[in-house]
Amino acid sequence: MADERKREMRPAATLALVRDSEQGLEVLLLQRTWQAAFLPGYFVFPGGAVDPQDPDVRAFASGCDDAAISQTLSLDEGGADYMIAALRECFEEAGLLLAVDGQGNLPPADHPVLSEGRESLRREESSFRGLCERYGLGLPLDRLAYLGHWVTPRGAPRRFDTRFFVALAPPDQQALHDGSETIDHLWRSPARVLSDHRQGRLSLGYPTLRTLRLLADFSTAEGLLRYAHANPPTPHPSRPWPARKGNATWQVEPDAPAYAEVRRLDPLRQGTASAEIEPGRAVELAPGVTRVTAPNPGVMTGPGTNSYLLGDGEDHLVIDPGPVQPAHLQRLLGLAGGKISRVLVTHTHIDHSPGAAWLKARTGARLVGLPPPPGASQDAGFSPDDRPRHGERLATPAGMLKVLHTPGHASNHLCYLLEPERLLFAGDQVMQGSTVVINPPDGDMAAYLAALHALGEEPFDTIAPGHGFLIGEGHAAIDFLVTHRLAREHKVRRALARHGPASLEALTRHAYDDVPEDKQRVAARSALAHLLKLEAEGRAAQQAGQWVSREG
Repeated sequence: MADERKREMRPAATLALVRDSEQGLEVLLLQRTWQAAFLPGYFVFPGGAVDPQDPDVRAFASGCDDAAISQTLSLDEGGADYMIAALRECFEEAGLLLAVDGQGNLPPADHPVLSEGRESLRREESSFRGLCERYGLGLPLDRLAYLGHWVTPRGAPRRFDTRFFVALAPPDQQALHDGSETIDHLWRSPARVLSDHRQGRLSLGYPTLRTLRLLADFSTAEGLLRYAHANPPTPHPSRPWPARKGNATWQVEPDAPAYAEVRRLDPLRQGTASAEIEPGRAVELAPGVTRVTAPNPGVMTGPGTNSYLLGDGEDHLVIDPGPVQPAHLQRLLGLAGGKISRVLVTHTHIDHSPGAAWLKARTGARLVGLPPPPGASQDAGFSPDDRPRHGERLATPAGMLKVLHTPGHASNHLCYLLEPERLLFAGDQVMQGSTVVINPPDGDMAAYLAALHALGEEPFDTIAPGHGFLIGEGHAAIDFLVTHRLAREHKVRRALARHGPASLEALTRHAYDDVPEDKQRVAARSALAHLLKLEAEGRAAQQAGQWVSREG
């Protein structure tokens, strides 16, 4: 399995070039062409795949050798090749070359390597090594600092094992996008880029977002580079984690759904955590926090609905009791010793809240949540005793719980953040291994994306979803969802421009051409949610049952 994973992924490198300006620290971003197969129109750092010829350039590297770089990158060897690839790709895509001559000087703006040399490299008339030889240039790898490591999640059409670096931009050179792979460039402060992304003015993928958030903590390039050189990131998990599955021992691969959970529950690698979700089994996730999964598996519910019990033996509350399944609800009652004072629901879809009334009838627990909106999939009988406000904090035996209103999947959807544990009970806001259905009229794509952006500002590390295992690197999961949704929106817009006027069904077949036929009806609901969002933004319209583009 590990060898298969390595064959699927291609090594790649990215370089964040920074500079100081009157506005503070600025970073260079390039806009990908709209014809790109992956993330069209997105703003990214210069970068690309490691080339088989990059090891040949090591002879022109200086500052630190491959062994030292590889140790920093937690590799056996080849770390220098990532840095060389980052410099080469930056030169090709942005026209900036971090290289030095025999006197240690960077090429000035009128140096021929920046014009004719770049063009010959882009046309593949010369290799990167050939340019270094011809112009007497060396590559000062010690000027690059290692920032991060990102592995494309399983299931993506292309998978990369990418290393992120940062360096000071050559001061006398001018950035110039290549006009083919990249169609625009900008220098901007990380904080402003993040704000523009939140406002929908430019699109960013998760790895870019993560790096920008790190850069935004620094006001000067010197401070950033000093920190980055002294604090290389922790190694990305690469070893399988021992666990159990039934009565057998099991090795959980780093990109498997159970990986973050078994690591959290069994940090000493004793193989005690379970690699499968078993309905009815109590799993202690944190002090005072227990998960019990209801026996309602299915296409929309995965292994079943997760109910979470927060308590200390004297008092307990339940988050999402699930459907009315007496054995499951009796299990929760038994674990709580019959002492349940509150039942919280994330939303009132019928797989999450109907058990609340059952528990109230037997314990007198107060029901906490928002009333159900109209709809066949809603628990119309849910009647909350308390309607929490966004930002309100609820005292619990496990610690303070912050209420977050996150409409989109459902208009009354709430998430609950257990602040001491930095653990987010996310309901259906974040699904493990798939995206949630946004089903109009109650489902709202614009509201969903806005709620995801707002969640990205909250302090949590781990997500406890309504279905599935714990999700590690919670903000990565949020950002990946935003990236996925916006990439899908681009496909909807492109289908509308190419095939409109067209019906919803026809547009769904084009925009969701990667979705199996038996799931096209469900995909059509999310496609409609995207179209309604575009309509509200003035970029699409309905005419006589057909959808038409209002762009360009």
